Amino acid sequence: MGYDASILIVDDTLTGRKALELLLKEEGYRLAFASNGDEALRRAGEFEPDVILLDVMMPGMDGFEVCLRMRNDPNFLDVPILLLSSLTDRDDRLKGIGAGADDFISKPFDKLELLIRVRTITRLNRFRRLREEHAQLESALLALQHTYDTTIEGWVQALDLRDKESEGHTRRVTDMTVQLARIMGIDEETLSHYRRGALLHDVGKLGIPDSILHKNGSLTDEELAIMRRHPQYAFQWLSRIDYLRPALEIPYCHHEKWDGSGYPRGMKGEEIPLEARIFAVVDVWDALLSDRPYKTARPAKKAAEFIRSQKNIHFDPKIVDIFLEHFAHQLAGNHEKNRYPLQKQASHSCCG
Repeated sequence: MGYDASILIVDDTLTGRKALELLLKEEGYRLAFASNGDEALRRAGEFEPDVILLDVMMPGMDGFEVCLRMRNDPNFLDVPILLLSSLTDRDDRLKGIGAGADDFISKPFDKLELLIRVRTITRLNRFRRLREEHAQLESALLALQHTYDTTIEGWVQALDLRDKESEGHTRRVTDMTVQLARIMGIDEETLSHYRRGALLHDVGKLGIPDSILHKNGSLTDEELAIMRRHPQYAFQWLSRIDYLRPALEIPYCHHEKWDGSGYPRGMKGEEIPLEARIFAVVDVWDALLSDRPYKTARPAKKAAEFIRSQKNIHFDPKIVDIFLEHFAHQLAGNHEKNRYPLQKQASHSCCG
């Protein structure tokens, strides 16, 4: 069957057009007709055929010229053209190919041969178009993803300008989260969601008043309760965006603790999403190595000891073991390189 493929039949004789119509209509093709070259060019623009069956011997503009004109028109450049002619001379065939024809069928044609050739070239053309459309969709998707990710980067920069805990904190914890997750066997597509979640881990702090976010002293119980709303704010904002929903777990759950004492939901153990458990270790590690208004940075060795002490309390013990094996040992050699400078304006990290 023709699978709704469309064919333009170009023949100056009614007999020739009718013969092809009877043969192809039974196969389910949608058909259009033209009786001369000028009409063929006009009908091709109106009908947008999948295949053109083009008679060569026509008065005025012959099939060779019609074919050549179509190939010089971007709208018809890729439409398969089958030339039909009683001419069997080698030079005529070469002329047809030179004009841009895809195939050459001799008259009188064998019905079965013509059907097979039309069916084959139609399917090949449909397959080519599908591949092109798929490639265009992939390109558009990549462009859209790039736009979204650029927007996320802008959000993060805006947050960093307002909430400077430590220069480069967001970039460091994002990179390290992706590295640790990759070591743990997380696939690359999922890693892209981890990356976005890590970048946006503190986006909820945009809803926290400056008087609390930038307070130099300890927070009151009331202020601490307000500060701890930032994961909920992140959930409220990001869950409305389909593209970011798979990246939501880190912003929403990175303050949960393995023993259930975290917030905002008091999740426990493996109830906590894996990406949030991974990020929690990385986030605290980075905070330990950073100066804050209320503390000085710890040496890497001391930071590693603290991380290890929080197994089964704050952190997933398996993730701690993997983290210390692959990261802390590398960093402990020269802890001075791992001290992150205090910024002029700093905020409460709430990582504890």
